[in-house]
Parts: sequence; structure tokens; C-alpha cells
Amino acid sequence: MALRHWSVFLAVGALSMSLAAVGVAAAAAPSAAVQAQARDIFANIIGIESSIGKGKVPLVAKYLAERFKAGGFPEADIHILPLGETASLVVRYRGDGTGGKPIALIAHMDVVTAKRSDWQRDPYRLIEEQGLFYGRGTSDVKQEVALLTATFLRLKAEGFVPTRDLIIAFSGDEETEQATARDIVTKHRDLMDAEFALNGDGGGGVLSEGTAKALIFYVQGAEKSSAQFLVTTRNPGGHSSQPRADNAIYELADALKAVQGYQFPVQWNEWTIGDFKAASRVTQGPVSEAMAKFAANPGNAAAAAELSKTPAYLGRIRTTCVATMLTGGHAENALPQSATATINCRIFPGTSAADVQKTLQGLVGPKVEVKQGYDALVSDASPMRADVMKAVEKAVAASDPGTPVVPTQAAYATDGAVYRNAGIPTYGVGGVFIMDSEEFAHGLNERIRVNEFYKGLTYWDVLIKALAG
Repeated sequence: MALRHWSVFLAVGALSMSLAAVGVAAAAAPSAAVQAQARDIFANIIGIESSIGKGKVPLVAKYLAERFKAGGFPEADIHILPLGETASLVVRYRGDGTGGKPIALIAHMDVVTAKRSDWQRDPYRLIEEQGLFYGRGTSDVKQEVALLTATFLRLKAEGFVPTRDLIIAFSGDEETEQATARDIVTKHRDLMDAEFALNGDGGGGVLSEGTAKALIFYVQGAEKSSAQFLVTTRNPGGHSSQPRADNAIYELADALKAVQGYQFPVQWNEWTIGDFKAASRVTQGPVSEAMAKFAANPGNAAAAAELSKTPAYLGRIRTTCVATMLTGGHAENALPQSATATINCRIFPGTSAADVQKTLQGLVGPKVEVKQGYDALVSDASPMRADVMKAVEKAVAASDPGTPVVPTQAAYATDGAVYRNAGIPTYGVGGVFIMDSEEFAHGLNERIRVNEFYKGLTYWDVLIKALAG
């Protein structure tokens, strides 16, 4: 699931477009036919209800596979990989081999369930209205599936031969189990063993409120991981008319207060430092000063304390754990025999789930049970690559000249964590700009701006050619 960066208040001045940028933009500008093709692909995949339990992700994969075949890609380089009710799609664009190992380009074909009766428009039909595309998956993340597919078809039609193989890998259950991404990087590693991956489901641009001007573009090189811990207290119980000193619910409450009062150590990496450094220049008030001081010296306790006052920034500098659900007792007139709280933790890259569990256990004491609710997928940050950053800067200059490109770490989780965990550095570089107030991924009336979708064709064309042209 991709969400845009936390809200920022930016006052970035417009920069002049250089002659070089003009030339790149003109060369990469999509024709009307290319735009129509991209829209047609977008409409077709939005029209397939590829949410959990529907069994329709394979239909998306089959439709896209047919488009690739019709576009001149050999059948031997197109692979639909079934897995349960879902599937993934891997397509190889053959290069001449002079540029090194392949580059993977990833996104996901599944979407979060949309309840038709709650929407103002049919969520499973691409609707264009007043400069906006509406539909489930328009921003998470079928727009990138359509753009990447259309870009591959465009490049193939132009006769473009990359210097290295380019491999599309579209997963089919990113919004749920991420089993297809795991399947790709383990059982089918031979199909997409890449030097690094570009993730359409991460990073991306932010538009100004009201004017919808491009303000900033984020390259996401790390993401926090979600982990569930179940904290349980147990007791022999008894009749409620005979209260005892020990009580499972009270003891759980004490354990939760201990968790609430704890802050994990401050952490940082080159992605978060670069993020705070850039954000400090365009943010107002004490938090701006704290960002600058933290970027200059992450050991500055006062700066970390100031950032921790804001929930959006707290998660940027440390692992966080918070109680989200409670169960306890079995009868109104009986003493509770057990009580359980669900603790959701967002783990900073470089910290293991086992270490977090150990910390929680130390906080609640030996009489309270702490166990993982599911296996957490924790990955380290990807190294910052100069070639990727420069290529993104070139692509953004072509689509949205003058927009600063800034590193960041995401608080959300994507298939990127699966790839990083498998040893493939991954960079979130989604090509569509979105206004914070128009961010409705997973929500009602999901949308993106029509012109931003089409600008994504320029962006991906330039980015791919910069890295493999």
C-alpha cells in the first residue's frame, strides 16, 4: 500500500526549465496514440475487481500478458505465475547486455475491497470527471501498472534496445499476504534476479493545495515494517463475588501502561536525514528548527524530543508500538481467566522483530506472555545509489521541471520490503503526483488527476532510458 509522504507545508519557488530539460521533455512527450493506449489499459484493469476473495487477479495478469504479446514481446518472456486464487506477472524486455544486471520494475495488480454502495461512482469503472480519474486502484496502484505496461509497449514499438534487461514484476496480493512477491523472489528468482528494483508503489510527487503545482518528489529507499504482538495475562479466575488481589484485566492494564510510557531509541539513516534536511527548509515553526538540528546531528536529544511531539514525525525517528485491540474475560459474573491486547509495532529498518519482542517482554515482566501474532517481514534500508537519484532527477525535470527530488523513508509497507529482504535494493519512485487532500488510497472515491497520469508516461520513459539507454 502506498501513501504519500506526511503532509508538508512547502513554499518552493519555481525554477526555470533548462534548455536540456526542454529537449528531454520534448523527446519523451507521449503521442496522442500512446496516451490513448495507456488510458485503454488503465480502464481495462480498473474494470477488473481484483480484490481479495474475488479470484480475479489472474484476469488482470491475462489481459496484460495479451497486451505484451500483441506488442511484440515473445511468449517465452511473459510468465503468469498462479498462486492460490491470485497470480503474479513477470515480463522480460531483452537488452543487449552491455549495462549489467537487469532492473526490476514492480507494482501490484490487486486492490483493497471497495463497497459499491458507499461510492458515489462505480469503483470498478474508470470514470473521467472534471479532470480526475476515479476508480478503485487509480492511486494504489493500477495507475503505475498501466504506465509501466504502456511504457514497455511504447519503447518496444520505437525499437528501443535497453543496455540491460528490464523486468516487470507485478504481484497479486500486496494488499494482504504479499505471498506472490515472496514467491517471485524465491521460487522464481531466475526470472527476475535484478541488480535493483524500481517500485511504482512507493515514493512519488506532492502537489500544492489549491494550485496543484508540483512541489516535491520523494525517492523512497527504506520503509518501516509492521509487526503484531499479542500481550496476554492469565489467571485461575473464580466467582465475581469473591474478588482476588490478582486479576487478569488489571494486570493487562498495568502491562499496557508500561508499554505506553516507553519510547524506543532514536534511529536514523541516510534516507531520513536527507528527508529532514530538505523538509526543514520549507517547514514553519519550532519543528523546522528541530528538523535542521536533527539532520545536522541525529544525536541531538532536544531536537528528537521536539520531533517526537508530532505523531507524523515520531514514527520517522524510532520504532513505535501502540495498543490497537483488547479482549478479556468470559462472563459478566466471573473473574477473568485471561486478557489479551494486540500491539501493533512499526519497526525501524535495521531493528529485528525479535529485538522488539524482547523489549516488550522486559517492559511487561515475566508473568505476562508476549508473542508474535504473525511473522513480521523486516528489511534494512537500501543503499542510496547516485545513478538512481540522478536518473530520477532527470525524469522529474522532464515531467515537472524545477521540482526538488528528496530521499525519504516510508511509514507504510509495500512489496519493496520483500525485495529488500531478498537482497534486491529497492527504490520507491512512483511517477504520479498527488495532492495530499486528494489522497484516497483504500478510501472512498479514490482518484488521481488526469494530466498527472499522462505526465507519468514522460517520467517513466525518461527514467528507463536514463538507467538503461
